[in-house]
Order: sequence, then C-alpha cells, then structure tokens
Amino acid sequence: MVGTRSAENRLLFDILPRVSRSFYLSVRILPTALRRPIGLAYLFCRAADTIADTRLVPRAGRLERLLEYRAAFAEQNLAICQTLATELAPRQDNPAERTLLSSLGQCFSCLDTLDPQDQAHIRTLVLTLTQGMQMDLTLFPAEEAGRVGVLETRADLDRYTYFVAGCVGEFWTKISLDHVASLQYWNAEDMLARAVRFGKGLQLTNILRDLAQDLRIGRCYLPRTDLIALGVEPEQLCGADRLEAMQKVRPLLNELLEVTLRHYQEGWVYTQAIPRREWQLRLACAWPLLIGAATVRLLRDAPDLLDPAIRVKIPRAHLYRLLLGSVVTVWSNRALTRQYHAVRFSNQGPDCPLPMKKRTR
Repeated sequence: MVGTRSAENRLLFDILPRVSRSFYLSVRILPTALRRPIGLAYLFCRAADTIADTRLVPRAGRLERLLEYRAAFAEQNLAICQTLATELAPRQDNPAERTLLSSLGQCFSCLDTLDPQDQAHIRTLVLTLTQGMQMDLTLFPAEEAGRVGVLETRADLDRYTYFVAGCVGEFWTKISLDHVASLQYWNAEDMLARAVRFGKGLQLTNILRDLAQDLRIGRCYLPRTDLIALGVEPEQLCGADRLEAMQKVRPLLNELLEVTLRHYQEGWVYTQAIPRREWQLRLACAWPLLIGAATVRLLRDAPDLLDPAIRVKIPRAHLYRLLLGSVVTVWSNRALTRQYHAVRFSNQGPDCPLPMKKRTR
C-alpha cells in the first residue's frame, strides 16, 4: 500500500504538472477525494492523446495503436498497454510524455485502488474522449500531406467538442456527486447538461486559439458549410490570400466566440451552484472560466487569428492576479461574478496588449 501511495504521488505531483500546467492548477486545489480519480483520469486521457500524436508513427499506425489502447483500457489489459508504452515511449521528443507512457503500468495499479464506481467513470470517460481522437485521425489528412481536411457542419463541431471536452464535464460532475455530500441537492440532469456545455466552451476556446497552428497540420475545425456560405475554401485560410480570407471569416469567428461565451455562462451557473463551503471545488471550476474568458477577450481583439506567428496567450503576471483575486472572491457569488464580468467585458482583463510571439514549433 505504501508503494502504491508513493507511485500515486509521483503520478499526481510529478508527472501531471509536467504534462498539463493549466489543468494541474484545478486538480491541485481539489479535495483529495476528487483529486485522485480526476488526476488519474487526466493522465489516462493524456496518454491516449500522446499515442494519437506520435508523429514518428504513420497516421494509420497511430489509429491502430489508439484502438488497441481503447480495447486494452476497456478490458484493463495491462500487457497490451505495456507493449504500447515500450514501443511508443522512446519515440517521444517530450521527456514528460515519454515518462507518462512509461508509467502506464503504475497508472493502472493506482486505478485498482479506487472505488469501483470511480473506476467505471474513468473507463467511460477514456472510451468517450478517445472518440474525438479517432475523429482527428480519420477525418483529417496526415500532417505532411500538404492539404487541409475540414469538419462538415456545426453539428460535427458540436459532436467533436463533446467527445474531447464535454464528456469531461460529465465525468467531473459524476465524480463530484459521488464524493461531495453537499451536492446531493443538485438536479443531476440539469447540472450534467451545464457541465457538458462548460467543457464544450473550453474546447471551443482552444480550437479558436490554435486555429492557425491546426491549419498548418491540415486540420480545419471551422465547418465547411459555414466557410462555403462566406465564399472561403479551407486552403485559403493558410494560403497566400490569408488576409483576405481572415476578413471574410471574421463574422464566423465572432459568432463562435459568442457560442463559447454562452457555454461559459452555463459553466458559471454551474460554478455558483457549488456551496461556498466547498471553496476548493468552486475555485477548481472558476479558474478555467476566468482564464477562458480572458482568452476569449484576447481572441476577439486579435487582428489576425490565421497568423501562425502570433500566439494568443494570457501574460503570466495577469494569470497570477486572476488566480489570487479569485481566492478572495470565491466566498461570494456576487464578488466572483464581478470578477468574471471584469475579465470578460473590460480591457483591464487582461490589462496589457496582445502578446505577439514567434512560434518555434
């Protein structure tokens, strides 16, 4: 048992912060009863993402290995996972991802120590979330193909955001309901629906922030039907006439930002419904919303979201001010909402110009 706890601490406090700085902030503040299953679930999902993104393996091979991982996870077949780790870990340029894949055996050992219901929730999450990774590997061309694949409709985009993030909101809520007694008064159906939209909003933010970089590897998450209505082909978004295309798609981007904020509003209702005495859980939910709202503000003001040389990123100093300020406001719905509105509607959040940084990758 001591060895298992030591391995768990290594996974949650050493490996997890190295593979996810932002998500780790929320996990770290959670009560222990939630931190263990949520942190472990993230590591399993991150391992799947690493398998799907191992570019030294051809795309068809990555899809095959992702399907093997899904089957191994469903059956909790450690032997298959260890084989995948042995094959793929040495191919990772990122040392943290290499360590994560090499630690899959420890992840499964820790999974065995959780409540059966927590294990079931984690298994459902991983098998759902990896459907989004399957979409990436089947709908889009290989990164080196030199062409752009595209989602067809808004419904496809909505389905994709559910697979890769909305289902995380469901998982988070089910785990919280199982472990936090003060949430028993919640209408589970309503809160699960809000949690799904919470997750979708966060993923839409990521999609719009990473639009230029995704286009360079052949992935366009802006629906083809919307682009056609604007007279734009996906290839134009990263071609020589990019600036003209940017002007044409700006109304679509603004509309998707509004959809994102409507999702965030449901997330905000969700956060405010958490009792104030559960301040750790409230902070864990408030932080991604505050960071997301600040990012949406930057995205709205960015002159060219199709320029891969520009990274939309909240300055570290402002991020720390957001987090520290919320520690004070978390005890009051009114004060917390004032902070959220200040971030969402005012140029003071963040209170500095858009960072423009050349990407090295």
